[in-house]
Amino acid sequence: MSELIRLDIAPPIAELVLDNAKRLNALNLAMWEAVPGLIARANADADVRVIIIHGGTVGHFAAGADISEFATVYATQDGARRAADALNLATSAIVESPKPVIAAIEKSCMGAGMSLALAADLRIVADGARFSLPPAKLGAAYPYEDLRRLVDIVGAPTASDMLLTARMIEADEAAQIGLASRRVGAGSALGAAREMATGMIKLSPWAQAAGKAMLREICAGQRTETPAMRALQVEGFLGPEFIEGQKAFFEKRPPKF
Repeated sequence: MSELIRLDIAPPIAELVLDNAKRLNALNLAMWEAVPGLIARANADADVRVIIIHGGTVGHFAAGADISEFATVYATQDGARRAADALNLATSAIVESPKPVIAAIEKSCMGAGMSLALAADLRIVADGARFSLPPAKLGAAYPYEDLRRLVDIVGAPTASDMLLTARMIEADEAAQIGLASRRVGAGSALGAAREMATGMIKLSPWAQAAGKAMLREICAGQRTETPAMRALQVEGFLGPEFIEGQKAFFEKRPPKF
């Protein structure tokens, strides 16, 4: 387990914290390989309702991949495949978590950092945050699934602009193109994410998980309802949280999910 990334649990919130200060939270292979296990821990804790990803006290979300290890990690085909698999498994673990995941973004969010942010359900972006996709500067290819997520979020023309020019996107433009779910003042992304999480935990966890499952199907290209998705909807109508939601409505009280 990497010491440069950790999971802090203070129910009902779990925080995936990057702590690679020497490299502005640049992500190395060990960090990527640690992510699935950490997310699994958060998922397994029944008291955890929301997961927040942030850069801790470093001040930066993630300044990309740790380029200092490129010469060794990518020296062989097996090494390159291991690194690519690690990144894909990490981002997939975040995307597939049944619990809402919020990325709280300050300052640098480059390359691999964007991969992490794009996997989250919501991105709280602080003024002063900067985004870029630098693979064209390095002679590399950006991960396919991450690029697909970017297209889903901002559209193909904007994704093409970012990918082919490698230009920097500032917080105001991130908000305009939909990359930022919400824009907040500098230094307040984590506080805003925690505030958002506090509101989310009052809602039905089953409905949130079901909604995420449906959104994953849509983003994967499924444009018509499948039998599994119809069954999920029916399951909700028969479930205890739907019953509680109705009771709370008629009794004019907050639901107890």
